Amino acid sequence: MQTIITASETSSISTRDRGLNYGDGFFTTAMVTDGQVEHWAYHKARLIECAQRLGFPLLEFNSLESQITQQIASHPQAVLKIVITRGEGGRGYAPPSECNLNIIVSVLPYPDHYNSLTDSGISLAISPIKLAVQPHLAGLKTLNRLEQVLVKNALQTQHSDDALVLDYNNNVIETSAANIFAIKNHKIFSPRLDECGIKGVFLQSLCDKLAVEFKTVGVDELTQADAVFICNSLMKIVPVKSIDEHCFDIVHSQSLLNELLAKEA
Repeated sequence: MQTIITASETSSISTRDRGLNYGDGFFTTAMVTDGQVEHWAYHKARLIECAQRLGFPLLEFNSLESQITQQIASHPQAVLKIVITRGEGGRGYAPPSECNLNIIVSVLPYPDHYNSLTDSGISLAISPIKLAVQPHLAGLKTLNRLEQVLVKNALQTQHSDDALVLDYNNNVIETSAANIFAIKNHKIFSPRLDECGIKGVFLQSLCDKLAVEFKTVGVDELTQADAVFICNSLMKIVPVKSIDEHCFDIVHSQSLLNELLAKEA
């Protein structure tokens, strides 16, 4: 069973909800344009994969999609967030044998400053917070986001737009809230996400257009690239103008990316 909760000032959730107590759940955040969810098929696939890998019951999408359609119909531009928890029950950490999932649907304002990032670019500082390795959760967008909270907290003293986050082997993984990819010699590469990090929907959609090599990436290899970008479902593709003291020409970066996109069109 599942219960859909439309987020509002009067919405409530049990204090015994497993998402609140244990982070036992997952979510996705999508762009809404003219009353439609961009890349919905990818977001839906993400929710299905999370449910399967975390041992949740099958999700019932008919009622969820109907609720989403109603909520976003009047929005020319907005953010859709879907949070799914295992609901109440179970003794301690052990999940209940039968679950009543809670699905929380929120429609939020779109951050206006995202529209200018393509032209302005973004600066990155290497975060002192590193990601732990856990292959069972790698790639999933679970409710366990304390690492990202620590990254954002540390960023307040780093004087950059966002943080470049490494794992404990000093491999590049992602930024605080986006995937990262680079161009070198007209080829695109991106960090492997099989041990930690989130497999973003927008990056997956980009792989349908361009050949992307996923591999182990160090900071030196990233700074020696011809162009570096970050991406997620809300900001789309944003050029990186600097990583610590190393700078990139974002006009040249955009030109390289446009050339590759035109070649594959």
